[in-house]
Amino acid sequence: MSTSPVRKALNIKNINPHLLKAQYAVRGELAQRSEVYRQQLAVANPPPADAHSAPLNDVEGAQQNGSTLPFDAVISANIGNPQQLDQKPITFFRQVLSILEYPTLLEKEGLFPEDVRERARVLLKEVGSVGAYSQSQGCLGIRQSVANFIEARDGYPADPRNIFLTAGASSGVNTLLNTICSHPATGVLIPIPQYPLYTATLALVNAAPVPYFLNEATAWSTDAKQIRSEISKAKVAGTDLKCLVVINPGNPTGATLTESGIEEVIALAAEEHLVIMADEVYQTNVYSGKFHSFKKVLRNMQKASPGVYDHVELVSFHSVSKGMVGECGHRGGYFELVGFDPEVQAQIYKLVSITLCPPVTGQCLVELMVNPPAPGSPSHDLYEQEYSSIFEGLKLRSRALHSAFLRMEGVECQDPLGAMYLFPTITLPTAAVKKAREEGRRPDEFYCMRLLEATGICVVPGSGFGQREGEWHFRTTFLAPGVDWVGKLEKFHEGFMNEFR
Repeated sequence: MSTSPVRKALNIKNINPHLLKAQYAVRGELAQRSEVYRQQLAVANPPPADAHSAPLNDVEGAQQNGSTLPFDAVISANIGNPQQLDQKPITFFRQVLSILEYPTLLEKEGLFPEDVRERARVLLKEVGSVGAYSQSQGCLGIRQSVANFIEARDGYPADPRNIFLTAGASSGVNTLLNTICSHPATGVLIPIPQYPLYTATLALVNAAPVPYFLNEATAWSTDAKQIRSEISKAKVAGTDLKCLVVINPGNPTGATLTESGIEEVIALAAEEHLVIMADEVYQTNVYSGKFHSFKKVLRNMQKASPGVYDHVELVSFHSVSKGMVGECGHRGGYFELVGFDPEVQAQIYKLVSITLCPPVTGQCLVELMVNPPAPGSPSHDLYEQEYSSIFEGLKLRSRALHSAFLRMEGVECQDPLGAMYLFPTITLPTAAVKKAREEGRRPDEFYCMRLLEATGICVVPGSGFGQREGEWHFRTTFLAPGVDWVGKLEKFHEGFMNEFR
């Protein structure tokens, strides 16, 4: 018998090289370390003997004694995952979903309000069963509800034939980038800082990200002049620019674009013949000012200047994961195509059909999001109460966190305008920068790791989103309940600055 080790078919040198290039900071090293700590705490503090659940034990290091950690809980402020952080599901949504999963509940008189039962009947008639495949583009009746929502929001008609239901907005972004990026020199303009989904997906499709910087001094606004400068550089480098990505409200910055700012972007895209990808998943998370959809602004511009902007291609994304819905795990969303060539749209349909269809339960949640209980219906008052409570809670916590940053030495932060995040600038002492580099880490990564190790608070270093050379940031959500953890962050920061002063 041979004693030679068996050679594996796959190793780090022969797998897809584009996968090796992809980076996704929000679930990177810090997030993985935080899960190890979470398991250590679970092992050290098991639930009561009569509890129905037991702690997981399959994470490396989890069997270490959790009592040695200097904190008693992990705060996952690294990702917009509302229901992981105690945001409660909206009752109407979950009641309808309960019937969709178990239609026999319709036979139980008085169990749910009549509008819940009626919505479930309508959706069951549409989908047949949430356990069955749907049309690859998504159920037509649900797409019609989305079209009605868009028309009510913007004042312009929407066609369900141009709407694709998706497994969250991320799936839609992946679909469009796979369609757009035809060769390695294909260029996609992306905002910096940006949500790392875009750079990671561009790495996988072997295309070229073309960064353009947002203006931190003006609340992370989009600067058309700066974008034009990057376009000129990209053309000189031989990049085949195809697309311009905009995230509004912003992730990770929380910025909200003005109507005039959106007009500038659309005019630039029209001039340069660029597809606009408008990531609008935080459109209801606006705490100051107003959300303006790219679709509405484009239609206004087309109306005001006939023929000038008719060729603009726009795709906009929305999701049930954010807003006051927070149903990340159900994976529901949609994108709408505006101005696309019908032959290209047919190829997009072919691409989505390869994965058969988006999750049908997620599709139904999209319908509930865009078509909530109507005024006067049995479920309306509770829905409004829950929706408003979530919104006001987010707004309150965003201001508490922002106030804390303003009190912290060497920290600057823009006002919380939208989304679920703040992206403060941190000025680190020279000794801290030196220590970080000795450990082979970026300075903001070093700061965030020390924060996690001291407090259990997990945030994401700004380097994971992109930032100007020599500047340091981090992104934190304000989803965690209460404000006690904010005090822990302040105390840590004071100690860190004193240590490396």
